Amino acid sequence: MNGARALIQTLVDCGVDVCFTNPGTSEMHFVAALDEVEPMRGVLCLFEGGATGAADGYGRMADKPAGTLLHLGPGLGNGFANLHNARRAHTPIVNIVGDHATYHKQYDAPLESDIDAVAGACSGFVRRSTKPDEVATDAAATVAAAMSSPNRVATLILPADVCWLEADGPVAPIAPEASTAPSVELVEELAGVFRGGSNTVLLVGGRVLREAGQVAATRIAAATGARVLCETFPARQERGAGLPVIDRLAYLAEFAQMQLDGATDLVVVDTAAPISFFAYPEKASVLSPEGCEVREVDAAIDPVALLTAVADTLDAPTEVPVAAASRPELPTGPLTSETVAQALGALLPDDAVIVDEANTSGLFIPGATAGAPRHDWLCLTGGAIGIGIPLATGAAVACPDRKVLCLEADGSAMYTLQALWTQVRENLDVVTVIFANHSYAVLNMELNRVGAAEVGPKALKMLDLTGPTLDFVALAQGMGVAASRATTSEEFVDQLREALSTKGPKLIEAVVPPLGL
Repeated sequence: MNGARALIQTLVDCGVDVCFTNPGTSEMHFVAALDEVEPMRGVLCLFEGGATGAADGYGRMADKPAGTLLHLGPGLGNGFANLHNARRAHTPIVNIVGDHATYHKQYDAPLESDIDAVAGACSGFVRRSTKPDEVATDAAATVAAAMSSPNRVATLILPADVCWLEADGPVAPIAPEASTAPSVELVEELAGVFRGGSNTVLLVGGRVLREAGQVAATRIAAATGARVLCETFPARQERGAGLPVIDRLAYLAEFAQMQLDGATDLVVVDTAAPISFFAYPEKASVLSPEGCEVREVDAAIDPVALLTAVADTLDAPTEVPVAAASRPELPTGPLTSETVAQALGALLPDDAVIVDEANTSGLFIPGATAGAPRHDWLCLTGGAIGIGIPLATGAAVACPDRKVLCLEADGSAMYTLQALWTQVRENLDVVTVIFANHSYAVLNMELNRVGAAEVGPKALKMLDLTGPTLDFVALAQGMGVAASRATTSEEFVDQLREALSTKGPKLIEAVVPPLGL
């Protein structure tokens, strides 16, 4: 067999059986080998950012990597933004990036670039295959790196001749590095900190935001009076009726400082210590109060085992407060971001997967869905917009029996709208709600927050999405997605109810005013 077939068979044997692809000439032997390794599912994406975003959604929901297949440095560059988001989410992804044949690189062909440097900026592991007989081992090592704890983006650079030359067969999987168990000393130390009571804050994220981790954190709070917050934009949070309610750390620095006010101790588990997302004139970058002692737990330690052990050491109750089942009333009247949220909370189906890139328009949705049936919530983790529609695409591939609901801002949607085409081709069960406020609304807010000089019409035009107004119904229909537009709450309720009751991709353009208008 050639190197491409040895590579793909090794990936499958390691559990990587989905690959989101946007290939070019240097990857053609990989593409050809897809027919020779039946278990590998190739999913074509029309833009590399769609492929990397879909791999992120798949990895978050499947708890194992998908592959991506990207064309040399420019293809990796096109996919970079959503790999940045995946790196921040600690999503396991195996990138396969084609390169020129080893003997051809010396000629500086037009697509020659420093792939290793680009890969290093968005990956926790980078390996370059140089010999066909080593490609299978390199593939197994790349998968193991992606699955190490915490998970990471791992990239294998694959020269074309390594694919087409004869190679040794596939190799067995390599065991990834597992989380380490918490030491007795660390458990005792943190238990002592939490006994400080309400002046202690526990900030959690990542793996803690599944049910077991949230229960353990809430047990600690119940036993000691400590406050629990979760990171602002979770990669994946299990929430809804029957699960603990943990408030998120606010996005705006001033509000986050209010949440942390009075804390003398801050314990940070499976996330980062709180800082402002951006620098603002005469405002703090570090958000914890002055004099607060911050303890960040090593990410290599199993965070759920740690918090469970601390709760047990504190003799914390096993029964904790949870969200009661509740739903908002169905809204009527003018359509606003708030009435959209009410409709979503009223109609959300059991076991849904919510992908949230609604940005400013999504302010009311977490509250409206807190008592809805259990669901998973996926956020934009790295701040690079254009994740929502691809993320939902990958989540739907990973969870074909669950309804995926994508909440998408209109400006962000235009970055990776091509992923709708992939949803149709793969017959994925995704409902996309576009919040059409015709504005980069968050930037209008930030324009004031950064203290910019008084602005005029040229500046405001850079934040406005009219002239022409985007027609998401026509755009979606052009890619084969059934689409409709809602301008009243009644229309939105009817359209959402219909979309949720049938299988396959649907899109609703919800025409709403920007918040505050």
